[in-house]
Amino acid sequence: MSRHQQCAVDSLETFVCITCGRAVAPADSGTHHRNHCPHCLSSRHVDIRPGDRRAACRGPMTAIAVWVVNRKEWSIVHRCERCGTIKTNRIAPDDDEGSLLALAIRPLSTLPFPLETIQPGRLSRTGIV
Repeated sequence: MSRHQQCAVDSLETFVCITCGRAVAPADSGTHHRNHCPHCLSSRHVDIRPGDRRAACRGPMTAIAVWVVNRKEWSIVHRCERCGTIKTNRIAPDDDEGSLLALAIRPLSTLPFPLETIQPGRLSRTGIV
């Protein structure tokens, strides 16, 4: 028998996002387990395994990055603000595209070096561009 028991959860539950306060209807998500807000992309630390709703933490999880799996499927990387756990969640069809793009380009807005230090033609020699 598994150490993790499945907890019965109604997949048609509507919940209120703990970050932005908007109502989230799982029926719009196109997934079996709605696990983040489609508006602000925040989540709550509720799962040990996807859909089990057995994590005791219940802390808010902030979207910190996107991860592209196999060059096609996007996942959101969340970090729990209470315990520090990092989890990934696949994006859902009703996720706000602007929020996803803002998350994806965030590293470009906080470069670890000034753009002025890049010499013309330097990137093309490295194979990046």
